[in-house]
Amino acid sequence: MGKRLSKIATRTGDDGTTGLGDGSRIDKDALRVQAMGDVDELNSHLGLLLCEDMPADLREELVTIQHDLFDLGGELCIPGFTMITDEHVARLDTLLAKYNATLPTLEEFILPAGSRAAAQAHVCRTVCRRAERAIVALGKADVLNPQPRQYVNRLSDLLFVLARVLNRHAGGGDVLWEKGRRRH
Repeated sequence: MGKRLSKIATRTGDDGTTGLGDGSRIDKDALRVQAMGDVDELNSHLGLLLCEDMPADLREELVTIQHDLFDLGGELCIPGFTMITDEHVARLDTLLAKYNATLPTLEEFILPAGSRAAAQAHVCRTVCRRAERAIVALGKADVLNPQPRQYVNRLSDLLFVLARVLNRHAGGGDVLWEKGRRRH
């Protein structure tokens, strides 16, 4: 791959623009850059989640998802480019089925709480939803493949399920929302 990042402080963004993977420059507040930034933020939050205790197979699956998100950022960075495919989305569907099968049926809403790992998975889920909204907005303004939108939609669902799994891994369970709970 070579030395792709030989110089970090280029000063080329001082004018409020940033370079895309195809060499073009766009404003830093453009929808495409917003979507790229949200995906990057999600990947960083997943890195923080990976600092927590979790089953080895789940850890490896999350690392693979981090690589996918880097690819997704690459696809967003190069208009017209494809890196996320139906196979990526199908892999998330498989993981959803795998982990959902280990959980009891939900009969009430749950709070984004419990173990530290579960709470961080919920943070990842909410950032993923924001990335999804940014990708939807970009898709309305520019040509975009459907797979990136589908991928982050599935990923947010998976992160919800994984938060529940991580609570159980830590020896706890779901923290249920209590309708009408009295406040002191």
